[in-house]
Amino acid sequence: MQIPRLGANHAADSTQFCVWAPYADRAEVHLLRQEQYVPLTCADTGYFYTAIPGVKPGDKYTYRLDGDKERPDPASRSQPEGVHGPSQVVDQDFDWTDAGWTPPSRRNQVMYELHVGTFSPEGTFEGAIPYIPYLKDLGVTTLQLMPVVQFPGPRNWGYDGVQLYAPHHDYGGVAGLKTLINACHNNGLAVMLDAVYNHLGPEGNYLWDYGPYFTDRYHSPWGESVNFDGPQSDHVRRFFIDNAIYWLETYHVDGLRLDATHALLDFSAVPFLQELATHVHDWAARQNRRVLLIAENDRSDRRLTLSREANGLGLDGQWLDDLHHVLHVALTREKDGYYADYQPFELIPKVLRESFAYTGQYSPARQRRHGTSARDIPADRFVVATQTHDQVGNRMLGERLTQLTDFDGLKLAAGLLACSPYIPMLFMGEEYGETAPFQYFVSHGDPGLIEAVRQGRAEEFAAFEWQGTPPDPQAIETFERCKLDHHLREMGQHALLLSIYQDLLTLRKAYPALTNPDREAMRIYADNDARILCLERWNGLQAVRIFMNFDLDQPQRLTVPGDEVQWRQLRYSHAPQWCLQATETALSVPKMLSPAANHMITLPPKGFVIYKRTIGDRQR
Repeated sequence: MQIPRLGANHAADSTQFCVWAPYADRAEVHLLRQEQYVPLTCADTGYFYTAIPGVKPGDKYTYRLDGDKERPDPASRSQPEGVHGPSQVVDQDFDWTDAGWTPPSRRNQVMYELHVGTFSPEGTFEGAIPYIPYLKDLGVTTLQLMPVVQFPGPRNWGYDGVQLYAPHHDYGGVAGLKTLINACHNNGLAVMLDAVYNHLGPEGNYLWDYGPYFTDRYHSPWGESVNFDGPQSDHVRRFFIDNAIYWLETYHVDGLRLDATHALLDFSAVPFLQELATHVHDWAARQNRRVLLIAENDRSDRRLTLSREANGLGLDGQWLDDLHHVLHVALTREKDGYYADYQPFELIPKVLRESFAYTGQYSPARQRRHGTSARDIPADRFVVATQTHDQVGNRMLGERLTQLTDFDGLKLAAGLLACSPYIPMLFMGEEYGETAPFQYFVSHGDPGLIEAVRQGRAEEFAAFEWQGTPPDPQAIETFERCKLDHHLREMGQHALLLSIYQDLLTLRKAYPALTNPDREAMRIYADNDARILCLERWNGLQAVRIFMNFDLDQPQRLTVPGDEVQWRQLRYSHAPQWCLQATETALSVPKMLSPAANHMITLPPKGFVIYKRTIGDRQR
């Protein structure tokens, strides 16, 4: 027979229960309202299931294994009492009004990563809804939510989730998440969720009691490695693949960011990621849906986004941290830890050309050769950022780029982000220079685990020369200081930086040359000694040129040879309207670059200028 869907699925007058528990000889559903234990039918493959009349949405239950262990449902849809409490049957009916919704094309995406708990004063799904018009005006097309599944306590980044089918109850649970996604779609915003399939959190993880979900053959930095290639791994894969499709189908999510896929240790002939991509894309094709699977991966591995026919894994994209790394080093001069690998200026143009800074050469930080070239892969397969939860939150004090460079440096970072060939992503508050840190916070209940987390965080910073004491992850004050102050965006330099981000993202949308993912429609010139970069991009007859000075202290002069067309200035980083104070400057940054004449451009430190090509009287 066909095994029912995992979890408690309510329909009409009954609820179907199904759980995979091969470690158990017998299993029962404990219905708390009825104070009743109902035996489950066992299939040969370790699945237990039954349909029970009269069980309603809101009813709580647990599974009892072999007469003694009572545990939450591994595929629970709701955990109102937290990770250790009973599971809850839910009504998945919802008044969706997004029937005509179509997400933006990949090349036109502008993503915005946010943490639900710190984004709004309420720290809930519905608390984010009033900010949707603001995000639309900013130029965002897609919300990238950090993990929202049930985790221990009220405070966490989300990567300690243990009930992967249950939206976090303190965020607003099932109804809250659906309400947010529906509101986003009705206002033209796509929504992606962060799916953590490489581990489960250390508290409230009861999968060990059910079956071989984990393996001791491999080790993860964050917990037990998931069993994707060992005995009975077919059923483990089903659990996670069904989970991915569940979010897409039941919550109308537009895609998933797959966390730390380099930690999905799997040596099977058909890797889990490939099987996941196949099932998700087949489902999307049947539904006539456009969905994205975007991996986080630190291997600089081109195979992630190659098609299965080209011996790839068939994912739709991957995060490209290398752009962050080379830009961060250029702006801050930091060289500790993994930043030691990203010192040479020439890595900036290389990352723009080939995506990865390391394409097979020796990596000093890794002490081995590393990476592959992605020069032939369309640029819209990569998501780039100047700040992310990882790059900010894994600093000892959680400082944002706002604290590490000056206003000109922030403008240069925004200019590179908007003009690169990749999909840009902002980290919440970046656009107005949020000053609140983003530090690591948890709310565990086990004193031993709390202390282990404190020690683990301190050990992570050993490779860096950061001074001070790490904030206490368990302290509520650590969480509270990470809350965004949205009032800042109306004040002084914060309001000015916001207007610059809006302007640059509007420019990106208006000029297809800036969103063209074809690397053949791009030229890069660099002067490594002067730290000058020229990026030329085009789409048909339309073309733009971006000149950038990455020297932090000195103006730099460059000569631009004349050609057959005229170039008109679009934006200049040090134009009066983009400066905190109106200052006189003798630097030469022409408004026009005329045909058949050489031009001298002198860019201030951390300055940039953007030109567009004009043909005759027509603006192209």
